[in-house]
This record gives sequence, C-alpha cells and structure tokens, in this order.
Amino acid sequence: MSTALAPDRAGGLDRRTPRAVRGIYIANLVAQGAIVVTGAIVRLTESGLGCPTWPECVEGSITPTSTQVEGWTKFVEFGNRLLTFALLVLAIAAIVAALVDRRRRARAGLPARPVLVILAAIPLIGTLGQAVLGGITVLTGLHPLTVAAHFLVSMAILAGTMALVVRSGDPGDQPVMKLVPRPVQALTWLLLAVTGAVVLLGVLVTSAGPHSGDDRAERLGIDFRTIAWLHADLVLLFLGLLIGLLVSCALVRSPSTGAAPVLLRRRALLLLGIAALQGVIGYTQYFTGLPEVLVALHVIGAVLVWVTALSLPAALRTRG
Repeated sequence: MSTALAPDRAGGLDRRTPRAVRGIYIANLVAQGAIVVTGAIVRLTESGLGCPTWPECVEGSITPTSTQVEGWTKFVEFGNRLLTFALLVLAIAAIVAALVDRRRRARAGLPARPVLVILAAIPLIGTLGQAVLGGITVLTGLHPLTVAAHFLVSMAILAGTMALVVRSGDPGDQPVMKLVPRPVQALTWLLLAVTGAVVLLGVLVTSAGPHSGDDRAERLGIDFRTIAWLHADLVLLFLGLLIGLLVSCALVRSPSTGAAPVLLRRRALLLLGIAALQGVIGYTQYFTGLPEVLVALHVIGAVLVWVTALSLPAALRTRG
C-alpha cells in the first residue's frame, strides 16, 4: 500500500503509538478519574479523617488499627490511600512505555516525538504531588481550601493525561491541518475555558456546602445559595456556548478539505447529553437537600463533562 493511501505508515512502518502503549495511557486516564470519585465517597461518608495522621494512618501504624476511635471510616480513607499506589504503578508504567516507544521509533528511523514522553510524566508528577497535598489536607483538618485544591489538581492531571491519550493517537506532530475556521476554533477553546470555570465554581459550592468529609471540618465562609446561583448562571453560559458550537458545526466546512466537522459535532452532542443529565442531577440535589447519592453522581458527571470537553480541541485539527 502506498504512503498516499496510508498516511499513518512510513516505509512500511506504523507511525502510530502501539496499541498496548496507548492502552497504558488510557488506563491512567480512567484511574485518575476513578480516584476523584473515590475521594468524593470518602467525603460523603465523612471518612476524611478516618486516618487522622499522614503518612501513617494513625500514630505508629501505616495501616488502621483496632484501637482507633474512627471506626469503619478508617477503612474507607485507608482504601482511598491505597488507590494512590495503584495510580503510582500506572504512572510509572506510562513513562516506561513512552520511553520504550521512543526507542522503537528511533530504531525505525521515525521522529522521536518527545512531547509524548513529557506528557507521560504528568500522571507520575501529579500523583506524587497529590499524595503530598492529600497529607496536607489531613494535617489541616480538611480545610475547605486544601480539599478544593486537591480536587482541582486532579482536574489538571486529567487534562494532561487526556492530552497524552489524544496526542498518542496521532500518527505524528507535523503537519497540523485545521479542520474548522478560526472563529470555530476560538469558540471551542472559549467553551473549554468556561467549562473549567464551571468546575471551579462547583468546587467552591461543595466547599461551602454541608459535605465536609468530617463533622469536625470547617466550611468555606461564603453564602452557599449565592455561590450555587453563580455556578448555575455559569452553567447557562456554558450551555449557550455549546449550542453555538453545534450550530457552527452545521454551517461551516473545513478550510483544508471542504468537509463538515463531523467528529467535532459528535463530541459536542455527547457533551450536551452529559451536561443535560448533569444539570438535572444538580438541580435535584439542590432542591432535595444534597443527598449523598446524588452528590456522588454529580461528581461523576463533573469528571465526564470535563474529560469530554477536553476531547473537543483534538477534533479541530489533524496531526501528522
């Protein structure tokens, strides 16, 4: 098959990241999202101080002890801590896989793509940083600002890991071909920025709400209703931008190929569906007194909205 018919191959060699290597990257993305959810479970079960010290669970013991006064919550918190080690193993595997793939490419005479090695370091750096920040969170008695920072760092790690997954799916880094006009590109990036702001305000809503992770923890000194309304208003802006993006996808064509941005439209529709469900959950939990199950579902929805929004920029172009 000629190169013209198979742009992902060069001299008979596959330019794409091997499936097994990319599978490790995807596993990191899933695991980073999962620990956000388990962290929410720790909070909703008031297990945040189930292990009152760090890095030990209780003074003199890494693991929970029968003499602890924390009861069953110590196992919930300790289980969440154990998941950090699973993330650490996956993060190390990502770096090793990236280096092995780089060596494969060098032997085949293909471009090195150092960006993949750099992005592969994000899960490890982020996980180590989260371990330290988690310890600070416990030692400060679950102060709402440290808890919020803990969540927001997870969102940043998800962004970096998503970039790794996306870029590893490209056959190369150059050339870059734009699939939509500049105004649609700008609208997409604006939508992503607003999505990040929605997540940030959502964290502040939680920090002011009743679910502190432990009944001894203080809450953020802002009016809960006011911050919740601001969060809802920003969600409406997010939805307006998303609908605008969908309308744009129906009207524009690629300046390079003349084709409609089908992939961008599909991902935007998926984001709209997730966001609509997330909105239903959000309003329901607000008017029913923030029941724990709905709050947990809302956290899952927040992760899905963020990851799906992060997939939009990749539909704006092709690489390699």
